[in-house]
Amino acid sequence: MNPHRASSKKVIMIMLDTLMDKPFQKALQEENLPAFSFFMKTANYYYPDIVAPYPTMSVNVESTLLTGQYSNHHHVPALAWYSETENRIINYGTHIMELMKLGLTRSMYDVLYRLNHSHLNENVKTIHEELHEQGKSSASINPLIHRGKTSQTITIPSLIRFFVACEKKITTNAASTFVYGRLAQLSPLRKYGRIWSKYGFNNNFSVQEFSHLIENENLPSFSIVYLPDHDKNVHKHGPMDIQGIKDMDKQLETILNTFPSWEEALESAVWILIGDNGQSHVNDDSKTALVDLRKLLAPLKITKLRNGVRKEDQVVLAPNLRSCFIYTLSPSEVPLSLLVEKLQKDTRIEMIAWKKGEWIEVTAGGNTKTCQFKHEGRWVDEYNQTWEIEGDDSLLDLQLHENAVTFGRFPDALARLYSALHSHNGEFIAASVKPGYEFISESTPSHAGGASHGGFHSNDSLIPMMVAGTDSAPEFRRIVDLKKWILHLIQPQSPRS
Repeated sequence: MNPHRASSKKVIMIMLDTLMDKPFQKALQEENLPAFSFFMKTANYYYPDIVAPYPTMSVNVESTLLTGQYSNHHHVPALAWYSETENRIINYGTHIMELMKLGLTRSMYDVLYRLNHSHLNENVKTIHEELHEQGKSSASINPLIHRGKTSQTITIPSLIRFFVACEKKITTNAASTFVYGRLAQLSPLRKYGRIWSKYGFNNNFSVQEFSHLIENENLPSFSIVYLPDHDKNVHKHGPMDIQGIKDMDKQLETILNTFPSWEEALESAVWILIGDNGQSHVNDDSKTALVDLRKLLAPLKITKLRNGVRKEDQVVLAPNLRSCFIYTLSPSEVPLSLLVEKLQKDTRIEMIAWKKGEWIEVTAGGNTKTCQFKHEGRWVDEYNQTWEIEGDDSLLDLQLHENAVTFGRFPDALARLYSALHSHNGEFIAASVKPGYEFISESTPSHAGGASHGGFHSNDSLIPMMVAGTDSAPEFRRIVDLKKWILHLIQPQSPRS
């Protein structure tokens, strides 16, 4: 860690879904954004390039942030993945049609319970768990990942229970202060319009609940507040859409106005405003922009969502928008090399990676060369991680000089790929498409003419972060490094990782 100086003020982290540096700078120049301008003026640091984990999906980002580990340790691979242990596809919410085909009841329990209590590795501790052990409180306002040490209740609305066979109440271990949409709320207030939108999983509800904490002087040592709405704007209108940024500014104003003054808000807490992932533009022509994995892998037998995994199936697909996990169910009959050969025929695919013993093999569409790397070797990257690297390093856009390796368009490429391929069991490939393209399969959402994320490219992987109220800084500009820094801010005399 390289903190200049730490304080013991309370820490407020507001996660602004799909906030990206270029559109943010555009909005600052062209629009009146009082709250964002205030934070930028008073910020001790503004970083445009914090590295998100791969695949760049919110559930993986949250897991990495809260545990301070990549997915090879926290074991939440992505929004969609295949569990070899359970022999089924797990999906936390790519699209309602996919959830219906997989079974709404099982999918709902995956999101509401199993994600935090079964899939998130019990042997890694979240920020909420560590703070509880230190006798400190924390708040989780609307993130999907929220595991803590306090027993909390999620109440399922009657309308949902009309369609889904489940208990009215689900007990979960969460932060000491816990909001999960209208399913677990704090405030009886009805200040803002459309509060029922998405059962409270929206910006206005998050703001209402967090403002309620401030007004009642119940601000804990650490709060994470998730504002999800901007994601859908960018998916529809493209990366440079700024309407969601304007909306978030108004919502930040509401939070700041809850304090006696904006200056007092800064004095009372360290403020961290951060995105979760970027997005890449998807070309307008859906015929060329959307990479249909079923066509690429034909005539192999691919599992259909409604049927579940059957004996005759050969391949399972788990698309995560611009990335995908591709599993062989019969390595002797359908080896990974066969799947790689099929993917290599499509030049829209910029990264294809798989495990081969202790090595990771990498290639790309339209390319027959490979790059190999493994942990521990003579090459030292910018995060003090060491690697052995062989083959065509241009496939990962690596720059090698003396014994140092630096990254180009794939930030922290080696550790992020290594973690994804060691995040869960199975024989599988991780693949990602170039900017302008998106994977599709049976019922996956598509965003031709808009934007999408999940990919390996820097467009998807770099997010901004502004920090106000402290001159302490994280050791590295990666989401995986923020937990250690946050704990140090809260208890500077005895930091814990």
